[in-house]
Amino acid sequence: MKLKLSFLFIVFVSFTFYSQQFTNSNLPIVIITTDINPDTGQLTVIPDDPKILASMKIISRPNGARNYLTDGNTTDFLNYNGRIKIEIKGSTSQLLDKKPYSLTTLQDDDISNNNVSILDMPSENDWILNALAFDSSLIRDYLSNSLSSNLGNYAPRGKYCEVVINGDYKGLYLLMEKIKIDSNRVNIQKMNPSDISTPNITGGYITKCDKTNGDPIAWTFNNTIGNDVYFIHDTPNPNTITAEQNNYIYNEFDSLETIMNVQNASITTGFPSKIDIPSFIDYMLLCELASNVDSYQFSTYFHKDRNGKLRAGPIWDFNLAYGLDVFGDRSQTNIWQFDNGDNIGASFWKNLYLNPIYKCYLSKRWNDITATNQPLNYYVIANQIDHLSEQLSESRIRENQRWNTIGNYNETISNLKTWIQIRINWMNSNLNFTSNCTFPTTPKIVISKINYNPVGFGANTSNDIEFIEITNNSSTTVSLTGFYFKELGVTYSFPANSSLLANSKLFLASNANSFYQEYGFVPFGVFTRNLSNKSQKLTLADAYGNAIDQVEYFDTNPWPIDADGNGAYLNLIDLNLDNNLASSWIATTSTLSNSFANSYENATTLYPNPATSNLTITNNQIAIKNYQLFDALGRLIIQKNDVNSNIETIAIENLAQNTYILKIVFDNNKLGIFKVLKK
Repeated sequence: MKLKLSFLFIVFVSFTFYSQQFTNSNLPIVIITTDINPDTGQLTVIPDDPKILASMKIISRPNGARNYLTDGNTTDFLNYNGRIKIEIKGSTSQLLDKKPYSLTTLQDDDISNNNVSILDMPSENDWILNALAFDSSLIRDYLSNSLSSNLGNYAPRGKYCEVVINGDYKGLYLLMEKIKIDSNRVNIQKMNPSDISTPNITGGYITKCDKTNGDPIAWTFNNTIGNDVYFIHDTPNPNTITAEQNNYIYNEFDSLETIMNVQNASITTGFPSKIDIPSFIDYMLLCELASNVDSYQFSTYFHKDRNGKLRAGPIWDFNLAYGLDVFGDRSQTNIWQFDNGDNIGASFWKNLYLNPIYKCYLSKRWNDITATNQPLNYYVIANQIDHLSEQLSESRIRENQRWNTIGNYNETISNLKTWIQIRINWMNSNLNFTSNCTFPTTPKIVISKINYNPVGFGANTSNDIEFIEITNNSSTTVSLTGFYFKELGVTYSFPANSSLLANSKLFLASNANSFYQEYGFVPFGVFTRNLSNKSQKLTLADAYGNAIDQVEYFDTNPWPIDADGNGAYLNLIDLNLDNNLASSWIATTSTLSNSFANSYENATTLYPNPATSNLTITNNQIAIKNYQLFDALGRLIIQKNDVNSNIETIAIENLAQNTYILKIVFDNNKLGIFKVLKK
C-alpha cells in the first residue's frame, strides 16, 4: 500500500522566507507536496532522476483576479488539483540552488497519464517548471518563445507562477510545455518501433543538438572549426529507436551537410527539396536577434513529419542571450552566433547563410518582420518587455528576497532594451541583400474545395475519402515542381515535372483507391495524415516556402457547418474571392468532376488492364517521357526515366494483387494519371 501525504491545507499558515510572508499573488500559485518516504517518514526530496510521486494544486482565480494561499481548498479557484510525478531537470541550471523541474500530471492511480489543460494551455501531461536560471530580467525565455509564436511558429507556451514545494517558497517560475509530439505542440506523426520501411520510416522525428546529459549520442558532425556537434534523438526515444530509424534520420542530416557543402540550390535535388526554408530562416533570425550563445550546438531542435521536409525548431533555452553570458562574454551585438568561434553548430548553418538564394530570403524575411508594427520591430519588442516587467512587479521582489539574484531590475530592463536596439541596427546593416535578389511571381493557384470531415459509405471510412481540390485560375500552365503544404498536419510535395494546365484543377486525396471508388476517377496525388475535423491551416507554398495560397477552415460558424460530417464538402463560391474568409465558401454535395484529364490521357491506352504480368502503354499522339507507378498509399513502386517512345511495357508480375496509380509525363511535360489493376 503506497503512503501518501494527505493534501490538507491549513488556512492560517503561510509560507515564510527571510523576513516576509508569502500569502497572495497576482500570478497563479503552484503548491507541490511530495509523498512521504516510507523509510524516513519524511517528505521525499525531489531527485534528478527518476520522477517521484507528489500532489499538486494550482490556484488561479477566474478573469485574472488575485490569488491567495487560502484558496487552496476552494474548488472553483483550483486550476489543477491532483497527482503528479516530478524530478529535477536541466544541465548547468540544476547546479544552482533554485532548481528547474520536469513533471507529469497523473490520474489518481498514480500510473496513467492525465492529459489536462493547465492555465489555459492545451491538454497534455508533460510540463516544465522553468526556474529562469541566470536571468535577472526573468523574461528572456518567455520573450523569445512569444516572438517565435508571433512569427507563426510553434514554441512552448508558458505562464508565470509562484511556486511552493513542501512548504518552502521557491519563487518565480515559468510553467511551460515540454517539447514533444502532440497535435497542439510539435504536430507531426508519432512513430512505432515497427515503422522501419517507406513511407512510415520517414517520420515523425524530433532530433536535437545538445549536451548528452546521459542520453546516447546518435552521431557526431564536425563544425567549421573542427569541434564535435552531438546529435541526439528525442523522439523516438534514444534508447529504443531502431537501427533503421536511426540510419534514416542520420542520412537526412548527412544529405543536408553534403548538399550545403557543394551549395546545391536546385529545387529538385538541393536544399529547397530537403528543408522547410522558412523554419530554418525564422530559427536563425530568432537565435541571432538574441545572440543566443547556446544556439546551433546546444538546445537546438529539429523535427520532420512523415513524408515531409526537415524543419528547424522549436526554439528552446534562451536564458543566455540578449547580452547575458555568465560563462564568458559571447552574447555580443556585432557577431553572428553561427560563426562566433565558440559554440558553433553543424557546418550546414554557416553554409546556408553563405548561399546567395538563402541569404536573399533571410534578408527579405528580416526586413518584413522588423517593419513597423511587425513582431521583431524594436518598439513592438520594447512594449512587450515593458508589459512583462509590469506583470512581474510584485513577484520579482519576492524572488530577489528568496534568492538575491535580481539586483537593480529597472536598470536591467533598460539595458536589455538598449542592447536589443543596438543588435537590431547591426543586423539591419548586415542583412541588406534584397536589392540584388529576385523572387518568383505568385501564380494564381487556388485551394478551391476541401472535404475535411466526409461521411464514408460502404468499405470507405470517412478519413479515406478526404480530398483537397487545387485550381489553376489563370490562362497559362503553371509548374508545380517543389510545391508543398507548408503547415504541419497534412504533408504533400508535388513531384518534379508536375504542372497544372490553364483553368484546370486537380485533386489530392488521403487514399487513392477509396477516392476512386467513391468519386469515380483517380486523384492526382495522395497526402499523408488526415485533415482535422475541427480546424486546420492549409498553406500551399513553392519550394522556397513562398505562400501561394492559404486557407484556415473551422467547423464552427460562420464557416458552413454542413461540411462537418454531414455529407457535404467546402466549395469556394468564386475563384477570385478571398478563400480565407468563411463567407467565400458554401457546403455542397455536388458531384465531383475531373477537369485535369486532357487529350494526351484520352489518347493513351493501357492493356491489358487488369493485368497479370505485363502492362503495355501506347500513345499515338505524343511520346512517353517517363513514368512512375504508385500503390494506393502513394508509395513509389516502379519508375523509369528517359523512355522517349510511344510504346512502353512494364513488368508487374511481382506486384501484389491491388490497385495502382500510374503517372506518365509526356514529351511536352504534360502529365497523365491512370488507374492500374493487378490481378
